[in-house]
Amino acid sequence: MRQIEIYDTTLRDGAQAEDISFSVEDKLRITEKLDELGVHYIEGGWPGSNPKDIEYFKKVRKLSLKNSKIVAFGSTHRPRHRVDEDTTIKALLDSKAKIITIVGKTWDFHVKEALRISLDENLDIIHNSVAYLKKHVEKVFFDAEHFFDGYKGNPEFAMKCLLAAQEAGADCLVLCDTNGGTLPHDVEKIIKDVIDKLKTQNSKLKTQIGIHAHNDSECAVANSVIAVELGVSHVQGTINGLGERCGNANLCSVIPNLQVKRGMFCITDEQLRRLRDVSRFVNEIANLRHFKRQPFIGDSAFAHKAGIHVSAIRKRPETYEHIRPELVGNSQRVLISDLAGKSNILRKAEEFGIHLNPDSPQIQDIVTTLKNLENEGFQFEGAEASFELLMKKSLGLHKRFFDLIGFRVIVEKRKEGENPISEATIMVRVGGHVEHTAATGNGPVNAIDNALRKALDRFYPQLKEVKLHDYKVRVLAAGRGTAAKVRVLVESGDEEKRWGTVGVSENIIEASYQALVDSIEYKLLKEEV
Repeated sequence: MRQIEIYDTTLRDGAQAEDISFSVEDKLRITEKLDELGVHYIEGGWPGSNPKDIEYFKKVRKLSLKNSKIVAFGSTHRPRHRVDEDTTIKALLDSKAKIITIVGKTWDFHVKEALRISLDENLDIIHNSVAYLKKHVEKVFFDAEHFFDGYKGNPEFAMKCLLAAQEAGADCLVLCDTNGGTLPHDVEKIIKDVIDKLKTQNSKLKTQIGIHAHNDSECAVANSVIAVELGVSHVQGTINGLGERCGNANLCSVIPNLQVKRGMFCITDEQLRRLRDVSRFVNEIANLRHFKRQPFIGDSAFAHKAGIHVSAIRKRPETYEHIRPELVGNSQRVLISDLAGKSNILRKAEEFGIHLNPDSPQIQDIVTTLKNLENEGFQFEGAEASFELLMKKSLGLHKRFFDLIGFRVIVEKRKEGENPISEATIMVRVGGHVEHTAATGNGPVNAIDNALRKALDRFYPQLKEVKLHDYKVRVLAAGRGTAAKVRVLVESGDEEKRWGTVGVSENIIEASYQALVDSIEYKLLKEEV
């Protein structure tokens, strides 16, 4: 089984993505998670480029990492500067990192137009930088910047750059698709040429080859996998594909593709099962929404909606799943919608702990009710708590905890420039008791939520544990203006789990009330189980 080195650059290349700003503490916490995942190298940043990265390299030395080695990133020394006096090189050594990656120009266009030096001078800069650093640290990796574009324009010079780094003692020559525009067939052709030429010119390939792909043409993962197939053994990328412009090769796809699909060894099976958790951890730290449709580890990656799909996976999951979701820490999900059939209902009944005879006529009643409600605008994919309540009502398993007598919501704006004031009054019956109360809120929906909770508080104190995490409104019928129906999706949760509920009406307050009531009833029903 081939061993593939995984090199993570989330903390450097990933941090260059739009909307991303990691604090030092963020970077340290992500470092520990990446170490748990088992990546071989963690590129911590560019020491000397900013105070944050300088502090990171001081603090990361105090972590007790078990699997990963920390790498400092920088560039070759500047033109017209001695390598031993260059501030970038000094900062790299001052980081105390035992492994250093330096990026150097390999595209003659960049050498002439950006650096404005001769091609021979650039070769000297690469050789001198690698050789000098190699005297002071354990390993030096050379990132051949814009290599694929450079090879297309001037293959002889691009190869000379690799040979200069190799002769200076580089431990890995990393071929970079810096602009992210190279397509897989070009990657394949160029890597084959490079490996053949290195073998020819050196009798044997002395230096490890790596790949660093950007995703500007949506090919970063494919290019990385193809490179490994051709003999590359060092893969650079980021968690969730974070990175400059369109991002980097997504390690959350690269690793399972190589390990599960191609039988190569990247990390242990136990570590692979942490992949989804690490992905979500990084997104949480970065304050990004989780991408539902992300391959392998997204919520929708193993979600099934069509009835014929669900029927098949209940017999054999591989009929519609390319791998077992548990391998990457994910799980199979069955969605409920107007495309649902008998198999969807049976599967959801199993999840909800409801015994349902496969031959029961109640199944078709539930399917019919579901499709009618979805036709009215309800959506249960993100509101499974509402669907569980619907099923239990259809089967006579639902319990009413309270009855609404009525509510009123007032929104008052007293003065220009001041925020409106929202107040809700509600009357409910709990058993033989009638509770009439009022509450204010920062909006009409918040006010009615507060009033409802206040009315039920003394009867059901466990509702204090419920928090509203998300609230979404969607207008369903375009062209009807303010008379259009709206769908409200509410995500609530307690200390144990989160759940989604839904409401639909022409009146946004009524739709919100429906979703809020379902949320409360779900909590109370769950507590009774």
